[in-house]
Amino acid sequence: MTPPSPPPISPRQMNLLRVVASMAWADGQLAKEEVDLMLDRFSLIFAKNAEQQQKLQQELREYLVQNIPLEDLVPKLQSQEERELVLKLGYETIASSSRTPDEPKINEEEATAYQKLVELLDLPETVVKEIEATVEREHSGDRSIFESLSESLDNFFNN
Repeated sequence: MTPPSPPPISPRQMNLLRVVASMAWADGQLAKEEVDLMLDRFSLIFAKNAEQQQKLQQELREYLVQNIPLEDLVPKLQSQEERELVLKLGYETIASSSRTPDEPKINEEEATAYQKLVELLDLPETVVKEIEATVEREHSGDRSIFESLSESLDNFFNN
């Protein structure tokens, strides 16, 4: 089987997409609704126009459903800024929802994956705590995970 040709996004953008997907996979499942929402948000940020957005969604889908280990993704991060963004996106992803109403927002599998991400990123503890506090503040309002993800990615690539 031949792998799909890469979508028209930069390797940096692809790596960030894969890290977010990896965190979404932390509980062992990636729901169709999660995939659809992530594709919608990422394609809005990465596409240059509406026509390209739909094509990009189709191309990214094949990459989003791949569960790539964090150990393969984190070494590709190029800067401290990218590592901090990845931590924020990862925390937003696992803190976004629970599988059942009785389950905590961050379940055991997600907590384990997040700790692994923190270790791999090797950021100072003060930076980690600051990012987590920022995410908690942002999520205390009415914003969805994907609005937060979109804003974080948009700011990163457009600043």
